[in-house]
Amino acid sequence: MSTPVEARFFQCPVDAGLALMAGKWKPRLLWKLYRYQTMRFGQLKRMLPDITDKMLTQQLRELEADGLITRKVYPVVPPKVEYTLSAFGKTLEPVIAAIANWGEMHEQEIRSHLEPRDVALQVPSSSGVLEARKPMNKK
Repeated sequence: MSTPVEARFFQCPVDAGLALMAGKWKPRLLWKLYRYQTMRFGQLKRMLPDITDKMLTQQLRELEADGLITRKVYPVVPPKVEYTLSAFGKTLEPVIAAIANWGEMHEQEIRSHLEPRDVALQVPSSSGVLEARKPMNKK
């Protein structure tokens, strides 16, 4: 059973703020649209090469359904679709800019905190060189 929206949002204002933009891909997509204003699917895909087409489609649909982005379809062949921040999405611009500035200012410290975790995820190969451990497949 899911929690009613009102109950989730009133537990903490941070929860409300993150509810629509949390996750691995949504902040990155919002950053790209903030930075480049209007983008097409292929442009987003090239800028986020690790995202699958399926995941990109899903994330864009969710952002659109949540009112953070708009999707404009042009009646041409081949189809042309552009994504932009909506008026509601643009209210996140100061937040996106602040996170980006913070990340830029503290990048070295952030890297130093993440480094031990990255090393812990590496295993020696047969040649003795450290390689990234492959995640286990969940069945």
